[in-house]
Amino acid sequence: MADIARMAGVSISTVSRALAGNPLIPKALRDHIVEIAQTHGYVVNQSARSLRLRKTDTIGVIIPLAHEAGQLISDPFFLEMVGRLADEITRRGYSVLLNKVIVNETGWLERIIQSHRADGLLLIGQSNQHEALNTVSDTYRPMVVWGARLPGQRYCAVGSDNVEGGRVAVAHLAANGRARIAFLGETDAPEAIQRFEGYKKGLAEAGLAFDPTLVVPTPYTAGEAREAMATFLATGVPFDAVFAFSDVVALAAIDALKAAGRTVPGDVAVVGFDDVVQAQHSTPPLTTVRQDLAFGARAMVDLLLRRMAGEDAPSTLAPVELIVRGSSVAS
Repeated sequence: MADIARMAGVSISTVSRALAGNPLIPKALRDHIVEIAQTHGYVVNQSARSLRLRKTDTIGVIIPLAHEAGQLISDPFFLEMVGRLADEITRRGYSVLLNKVIVNETGWLERIIQSHRADGLLLIGQSNQHEALNTVSDTYRPMVVWGARLPGQRYCAVGSDNVEGGRVAVAHLAANGRARIAFLGETDAPEAIQRFEGYKKGLAEAGLAFDPTLVVPTPYTAGEAREAMATFLATGVPFDAVFAFSDVVALAAIDALKAAGRTVPGDVAVVGFDDVVQAQHSTPPLTTVRQDLAFGARAMVDLLLRRMAGEDAPSTLAPVELIVRGSSVAS
């Protein structure tokens, strides 16, 4: 900057302001200084600038995986959520720092915060880290989490009404004459637990008894979900419908059912959760509980920016909607 200042006949501070686009520097002079900088190959050291200003103009997007460590960022739900968050973040003039974290020891979130690589953090999912998130939120404010609303929750969260989603899925299946409805999923994370609660609530409201033999512990990845469905089919337990934790699990279940010679929805009706892009293009198209991810991403970024500005932004719960397609009702 000293060299550019000498060539432009101005002070170093004027060069600094001009290269930062400060409107206090007349446009003609700013353009002249920028031209000199470009001609001589000068670029701003953003890392040094961030250290000086204590601002990175970056928002971190974190996918914490503990209970479901095998999930990939290419998981359809993650892909859509990351894409929507990135669109919202860049629209507000920030860069995106994406970080998938396999949680295997305490202090993982504190280390990310202490790296000072982002001005705020957005987490996609709570995994089984509810207490860790609570602890961090007591001293670190610019953080918003996609996930379930929980008792005693002190961190800001945006999520869907998972209980209601499970309930309407089962109500739909029961209303179409299904009486042996299996649940495919895990119950080891807040959103999964709530969807399972909704499943049981839907059974009760439909006058159907809860049968633990119809609960199929199912991992989150497609390959493992297909294996879980195939194993369940081999037990011979009778069932005529499936409510799956996610669309990925539901689509895997349909593959396993077809491989076993079962028709969908003739023999078994299937309902998923999320409404990822693949849901409407599967064969048959998948009935699912839609989460409004566009609203979710927008709300997460809005709340984070408010918290970065020092406001006490509250958590938000989004409604869900049942999208009926061919996997649960014959056309």
